[in-house]
Amino acid sequence: MMGEIGRWALIFALIIVVYAGVAHLIAIKSGNKRLLHSAKNAVLVVTGLTTIASSALIYLLVTDDFRYQYVAQYTSTDTSLLYKVAAFWGGNAGSLLFWLWILTIYTALVTWSKHKDSHQYLPWVSTVMLTISLFFVFLVNFVAQPFALANEVVTEGSGLNPLLQNPGMAVHPVMLYLGYIGFTIPFAYGIAALILKKADATWLKVTRRWTLVTWLFLSMGIIYGAQWAYVELGWGGYWTWDPVENASFLPWLTGTAFLHSAMIQEKKGKLKGWNISLIVLTFMLVIFGTFLTRSGLLWSVHAFANGPIGAYFLGLIGVVLIVSLSLIWSRWSLLKADQVQYEAVVSKENSVLINNLLLVGIMFTTFFGTIYPIISETLTGTKVMVGAPYFNRVNVPIFIALILLMGICPLIAWKKSSLRTVRKNLFLPLIVALLTAFVLFAMGVSEWRVFLSLTVAAFVLATIFLEFALAVQARVKSTGENPFLSLYMLFVKNRRRYGGYIVHFAIIMIVIGLTGAGFYSLDLQSSIAPGETMRAGNYTLQYRNIDEVTTPARNTVYAEFLVSKGDKLLGAVRPKKVFYTNGNQPSTDVSVVSSFTDDLYVVLNGWIEDSEKAVIQVKVFPLISWAWFGGYVLIFGSLISLWPGKKKRRSFRTPKAMESVLDG
Repeated sequence: MMGEIGRWALIFALIIVVYAGVAHLIAIKSGNKRLLHSAKNAVLVVTGLTTIASSALIYLLVTDDFRYQYVAQYTSTDTSLLYKVAAFWGGNAGSLLFWLWILTIYTALVTWSKHKDSHQYLPWVSTVMLTISLFFVFLVNFVAQPFALANEVVTEGSGLNPLLQNPGMAVHPVMLYLGYIGFTIPFAYGIAALILKKADATWLKVTRRWTLVTWLFLSMGIIYGAQWAYVELGWGGYWTWDPVENASFLPWLTGTAFLHSAMIQEKKGKLKGWNISLIVLTFMLVIFGTFLTRSGLLWSVHAFANGPIGAYFLGLIGVVLIVSLSLIWSRWSLLKADQVQYEAVVSKENSVLINNLLLVGIMFTTFFGTIYPIISETLTGTKVMVGAPYFNRVNVPIFIALILLMGICPLIAWKKSSLRTVRKNLFLPLIVALLTAFVLFAMGVSEWRVFLSLTVAAFVLATIFLEFALAVQARVKSTGENPFLSLYMLFVKNRRRYGGYIVHFAIIMIVIGLTGAGFYSLDLQSSIAPGETMRAGNYTLQYRNIDEVTTPARNTVYAEFLVSKGDKLLGAVRPKKVFYTNGNQPSTDVSVVSSFTDDLYVVLNGWIEDSEKAVIQVKVFPLISWAWFGGYVLIFGSLISLWPGKKKRRSFRTPKAMESVLDG
C-alpha cells in the first residue's frame, strides 16, 4: 500500500512539476497574476508529493517490506532503526529521491520568500529550479525507481553496507546534500539576473544568506566525512584525495571564491562576469560530483553501483553549460558595464581577486588529477590513477599562498592602500611570524612545508588578534565601555565581518592540526601477547585479553588494552572487528584516546587464536584534535555571520584599513 502511494506521488509530482514550470513561463509572458499564484501553489503541491513519496520509502525501509527491490538491497530485519532510516540515502534510487525532496523544499522556500528585492527575480528563479526538479523527478520515475518491486520473493534483505553503519551516516550525507542542492538557489538567481538583464548586485544581496548557509552545510559535510573516515575505516586517515572526496571539495572551493568576490560586486560594482561564471561553475561541479558517484568511470569507496544513470547527468552538465554560456555571451556587455579600473595594485579588491584565482587554481589542479585516469584510459587504453602525492605536491604550495593572503587582505584598504600604511599594519604580524620561524628552526624543523605552514599560520593568527585588539581599543576609547563589552558589541554591530574572522581563525586551527598530523604521525604495528606492553611515543599499552560478543546481527571481536601516558593511567581501550550476519566484509571500530596535543589511535588488525596474540596497529597523530575542534569553530563563526541583527544606525566604525575580507 505505502509503496503504491509513493509511486503514484512521484507520478503526480512529475505532472505538477511540468504544470508549475509552464504556468510560471506563461505568467511571466502574460503578466497573469492569478496564474502566477496558481503556479506558486503548484510548487507547494510538488513539495507535498515528494514528502509523501519520501515518507513512504522510509516507512517501507523501517517495516522491512522486502517486496520492494530497494528495501531488500539496503536493509534487513536486524538493521537498527537509525540505519534503516539512513538507508533512505544509502543507495542510488533512494539518494535521488532524497535529492529531489530537498530540492523541492528549497524551491518552495524560495518561491514563497518575502525578501523585498527578490520579487522581480522569483518567477524566473522558480522556473529554473523547477526545470532542475523535472530532471530529478524524471529519473526517479523512469531510470532509478525507488518503488520498483523485487524480481523474486525475498525473505531477508542484504542490509546496509557495514562501512555505512556509523552515526556519521546520519549526518555526513545529509549535510553534503543540503550543501550540494543549496547551490541551486544562487545559480537560479544568477540565471534569472542574466535573463532579466539585471547585472547589478541585487541578486547577490538576495542570495547572500542562502549561499552562506549552503557553504556551511557543505563545510560541515566535508568535516564530518573526514571524522567518519578517521574512526570507521581503520586506516588512520581522514582524507585520501579519493575522487568522490574531491567531488565535494571542488564546489566548496569555487563556492568559497564566490562568497568572497560577491562582496566586491556588492561594494564596488566589479567582478560581475566573474561572479556569474563562478556560480555557474559551482553548480556544474555539484552536478559533476553527482555524476562521478553514479557513472562507474572511477572507483571510489563512496560511489554507488555502476549504471546508465551517469549519462543523464552528463547530459544535464552539457545543457547547463550551453545555456549558461549562451546567456553570459549575450549579456557580456551588461556584465562589463559600470566596471571601474582598479586604482592601485595594493588594494583589497586586488587581494580578493588573487584569493579567487588561488582557489580556482586549486580547483583546476584537483579536477585535473581527479579525471586524469579517464583521460589516460581514453588516450592510451590504460587507466593511470593519480594519488595523494600529486595532490599534495601541487596544492600545498597554493594553499600556503592562500593562507598568507588571508592574513594580508584584512590589512589592506579599499581602492588604494599606501605602502606606508601596509608596512605599519604588517609590522607586528611579521614580528610574530619571524619569532615563530626562529622557534621552528631552533626545534630542528627542516620540512619546508611544515616550516612555511606554521609560520604563515602564526602570521594570520597575529593579524586576527591585532584586528580585534585595535577594534576593541578604538571602541573603548570611543564609548567608554569595558573591553569585554566592547568585544561583544563588535559582534553585535557587525556579525558578518567578525563572524568571518572567527571562520578564518578556525581555518588556521585546521591547518595547524593537519600539518601536525600529516607530517609527524607515528605508525607502529605489532603482534602482542596477553600481559605484554607496547610503547608508542609517550603512550604505553598493556595488552590484557581478547574476547568476543555474539548477537543475532553481528559477531564482535575486541582486544582490551590499558593505556598510560607517562605515569598517568588513562583507562582501557577496546579496538574491534565486527562481522555482520549479512555482510561480506567485517568493519573496523578503532579506539581513539584524544587530547589537545595528540591522538592515540589503536586498530585491531587480527589475532592468533591458539596463543591469543593480537595483531594491532598503533598510531599517534599530533595536533589532529585541532582540526576537529577547528571545524566546530568554523560552524560557530558561520552562524555568527548568518545571525540576523537589528538594523540600527551605526555609531561606531573600526579602522578602515582593518576591514575584513568578509565585510559586507
